[in-house]
Amino acid sequence: MKISISELMARSGVAFGTSGARGLATAMTDQVCYAYTQGFLQYLEAIGEFKRVGERVAVAGDFRPSTNRVMAAVCRAAGDMGYRAVNCGKVPSPAVALFGLENKIPAIMVTGSHIPDDRNGIKFNKITGEVLKDDEIGMSSQIVELGDALFGTDGSFAAPKSVYEVSPVAGENYVMRYLNYFSPDVLKGLHIGVYQHSAVGRDVLVKILSHLGAAVTPLGRSEKFIPVDTEAIRPEDVQLAHSWAATGKFDALVSADGDSDRPLVSDEHGNWLRGDVAGILCAKFLEADSISTPVSCNTAVEKCGWFREIRRTRIGSPFVVASMMQATATGAKRVVGYEANGGFLLNSAIEKNGKKLRALPTRDAVIVMLGILLLAKAQGKTVSGLAATLPARFTSSDRLKNFATEKSLAMLATLNSGSEAADKKAIENMFGLICGSAARLNRTDGLRITFANDEVIHLRPSGNAPEFRCYAEAATDGRAREITSLVLARISG
Repeated sequence: MKISISELMARSGVAFGTSGARGLATAMTDQVCYAYTQGFLQYLEAIGEFKRVGERVAVAGDFRPSTNRVMAAVCRAAGDMGYRAVNCGKVPSPAVALFGLENKIPAIMVTGSHIPDDRNGIKFNKITGEVLKDDEIGMSSQIVELGDALFGTDGSFAAPKSVYEVSPVAGENYVMRYLNYFSPDVLKGLHIGVYQHSAVGRDVLVKILSHLGAAVTPLGRSEKFIPVDTEAIRPEDVQLAHSWAATGKFDALVSADGDSDRPLVSDEHGNWLRGDVAGILCAKFLEADSISTPVSCNTAVEKCGWFREIRRTRIGSPFVVASMMQATATGAKRVVGYEANGGFLLNSAIEKNGKKLRALPTRDAVIVMLGILLLAKAQGKTVSGLAATLPARFTSSDRLKNFATEKSLAMLATLNSGSEAADKKAIENMFGLICGSAARLNRTDGLRITFANDEVIHLRPSGNAPEFRCYAEAATDGRAREITSLVLARISG
């Protein structure tokens, strides 16, 4: 049976694009996962990036209940195409991505990141790094051939078959990336709490931090999957951090999302830093000369005056990666990118004291944690004191769940007539009682509104889930949170 990936997307309801594949675990059948993997690898062959003769394909996954089954389907697809599937185990997304970059092979991560455990996903990395927007059409237009006897009527494999090698190297190399670059006592004197929950990198974090000299206490480990979102932090996680910090034992708390590519870092009081604040501080530690960051991120990056170049992009790591590549091509030497969710990308090798930290242009949680802790230590400040060195601009974000993309687009269309004056009037009718008069509109990604009082509301549909997101920026943390809450209540009501 031959079928196009675009047809399978429509039939299954599992989206497939630059964010990989994501959908309900029940919809991500063996057949769908097998076909999407085939489509990705066929696309690499079509563009001349990869040839199947004896080549390896790296596969890893997170701790979701459906991950083992999806990994098996991905490995089997690669094996049936003539590749050698390498099961790297349960390791962070940046670990398998790094393994792929080092070995010049594709890397596939089975993860739904922060979304609930009734869903899952597959993230695809080319030999050269992340899949970009230019690749999306080529991947979705692939036609794959599925054996008639391979699957049952429910999309499950008709018969089990193991077609992969097992290797622990990806996880080990990721740990050594940091232990080889930093001095073994660089965190000496710091006591760090690691909120482990169900993050796939929970033991990796403990190992790296402790081997670099910190006193580490594991906290909140869970064998049940917990959907920790580093951008829309759950009230439970806010309370947990405050309760742990109240003991007075910790200089900071750290954590990550399900696939451990996006960080959470708190100050000594248990206040989680916003991802875009963490990104600015990490970029400062790395002495970046060019930053690529989405239009939704905190404007403190411009206001602080620390960086030579700041490039604003659409939301999503593919856009950040493309912008970083352009910055490198135009001569920037220390090129980084970060997102509001805390994802931090390094497009340049960083050399210091005769050691080199190789580029890793995909989201990486560990570098953010180390960057903030080491910058604070170098300046003799607490983490809260370090954050206070930034201009007083605070961001907040949240989302309406189970909000159809079509509904999101229809709502935005009422504020996007093409006439600036008409749009400002419509915006003030909807949000004027919250923020006053609209001053500037930015349609780079969704609709970003800067009001006359310098407060910001940014609205957009989620790119990988049926959710509507709101970002807000204001002069205080409380006000930013208030704006987010009021705007979402206004929209939902």
